[in-house]
Amino acid sequence: MAVDMNMSSPPVQIGKELELVKRYVLLGIVNQILDHDIRIVGATATKLPRLYESMMRGLQDRVLLELAAMRRQFRESGIGVEKEKRSTTGLSAAYSCMGYRHSFSMPWSFVKAEAERLLKSYLTK
Repeated sequence: MAVDMNMSSPPVQIGKELELVKRYVLLGIVNQILDHDIRIVGATATKLPRLYESMMRGLQDRVLLELAAMRRQFRESGIGVEKEKRSTTGLSAAYSCMGYRHSFSMPWSFVKAEAERLLKSYLTK
């Protein structure tokens, strides 16, 4: 059986790029969570609504800055996030890297835990 050396299968997902894309997708979720919570705080009767809102907006600014930096890094590295899809079971994403297409999915329990971990990491920095 002859093997055509010009036809190569896509390489296994590279850990660094996969982790970057996962973080990017998770930060998008974190940003949406913060958007939601900022609206809720503004609409409820709390004792210090401006303080809570400004704290969450500060977190959101940091998330948005990191997302912008990641988009620049993606352009420089040739990484492109092509599609994100939400389902009842979780979140999936498709991306391209080095000319190959990859995809992954994460269950909602993982997404929630990682979103909380990311927010906590912003609070401790």
